[in-house]
Amino acid sequence: MKLEDKTLFDSIEREISGREVALNKRAVEYLEDLLEAEDLSELKGAVARLKGIVSGDSEDTLGVIGNEDAGGIRIKIGGFAEVLDKILLSQTIERAKHYVNSAIKMLSEERTGKINDINLNRWRDYSDIITDSLWILPKRDTTGVHSAWYWGNFVPQIPNQFIRRYTKRGEWVLDPFLGSGTTLIECKRLGRNGIGVEINDEVARRAKELIDKETDLYGVTTEVIVGNSRRLDFKEILKKSGISKVQLIILHPPYWDIIKFSDKEEDLSNTKSLREFIEAFGEVVDNIYPVLENGRFMVLVIGDKYSRGEWIPLGFYLMEEVLKRNFLLKSIIVKNFEDTRAKKNQKELWRYRALVGGFYVFKHEYIFLFQKKR
Repeated sequence: MKLEDKTLFDSIEREISGREVALNKRAVEYLEDLLEAEDLSELKGAVARLKGIVSGDSEDTLGVIGNEDAGGIRIKIGGFAEVLDKILLSQTIERAKHYVNSAIKMLSEERTGKINDINLNRWRDYSDIITDSLWILPKRDTTGVHSAWYWGNFVPQIPNQFIRRYTKRGEWVLDPFLGSGTTLIECKRLGRNGIGVEINDEVARRAKELIDKETDLYGVTTEVIVGNSRRLDFKEILKKSGISKVQLIILHPPYWDIIKFSDKEEDLSNTKSLREFIEAFGEVVDNIYPVLENGRFMVLVIGDKYSRGEWIPLGFYLMEEVLKRNFLLKSIIVKNFEDTRAKKNQKELWRYRALVGGFYVFKHEYIFLFQKKR
């Protein structure tokens, strides 16, 4: 298979697997009847018939295609078809019935954990949730109101992944370095309440305008506050919203002095030394720590920098700062870092500089996942 053919094939496969079909209660009854089967070939024949209907390859409906209003359920074709394939590949009737039970649970039972809405009986449906520690994101999400107008903003896929993985709908997310509002836009899209703090008045104003433009399907609260996250009274802020804790904190601080985000002395990007920057970040962690619910998660997105020919591992310095507090380190994720505005259209120049200077051009940043100890 040629590379371009494989790329097209993979694209078609993703499109098919992401499609949904509405099945009614008859589909569950049909599968339950198969648990009484005594002949493996007959069981497989019945499953093959069902798969053809679900995949849209058969005009026969068996009465299983239905709508949600009539007690039906929408399910992604890819994940359900994968379980049906497991049945068709089974070598024993016992194994086949094991997967029949899995298919029944996919249609009739919801099993979620304490910290998210992921239905573990349909875990195959969540193929877009990343569980590896290396993230290669080809481009930033620009759908909805997302845009790249702001220096130093991060890709929306980062808050999207963590909000879906570590919160339930209706819970609260705090972003102490709001910037252009990416986290709160994702909160609004995903049905989570969000509070964001931004030190730059003008940036906060523009962020709020964008957030307000995003469609609110779930009636959530999104609040933008202008202030210094080292000094704000977060307990009082949460009290005004009728809560005492948040369930997720996402931190995307300045990468020290690489970009100056404001003229304010208290801005972390204006700290005069590495030690001052680390200590100022530690003050933010101390200030937000009390409002994070015990056992819940905090995400830190940070990159490193060069200074006078030396690599400065900002990520690991800030990781150590967090670990001085009452946190567990759950994961270190390495994410690809695409061209910044400063380096856009200058790949050859930076490659030449790297060869001359004996260094490597930054192409990654870190995402640290912490859990607050109970």
